[in-house]
Amino acid sequence: MYIRKVYIMDMPQTRTFKSGNSEAVRLPQGIGFGVGVAVNVERDGDRVVITPASNPAEEKRKLHDLVEALQALDRSGEVEKREPIEFPDRPGLY
Repeated sequence: MYIRKVYIMDMPQTRTFKSGNSEAVRLPQGIGFGVGVAVNVERDGDRVVITPASNPAEEKRKLHDLVEALQALDRSGEVEKREPIEFPDRPGLY
C-alpha cells in the first residue's frame, strides 16, 4: 500500500455541499480520479478514504496474462549445480 505524506501547508481544502439528498465534496484539481471512474468510499476513524474500485474482469485478465507470460519462459535448462557454501566458525555468534 502506498501512503503519501502530505503536510498541512500542501493540503488543498474544500467544503462539503448538498447534492440532491446526499452530502458531497469536490475533489480539487490534481487529486481526482477522472469523470465516471467507480470508487470505493470507506471511513477510517475520522478520515474518509476514497480508492478506485477494482474491475474483477480486468484483474482476471491481468492474472491470465501473467500466467501465460510465466508459462512462456524457457524452462528447458537444468538447475545449476553449485558447490556447498562453507561458513567460517565464529564462536559466540549463534
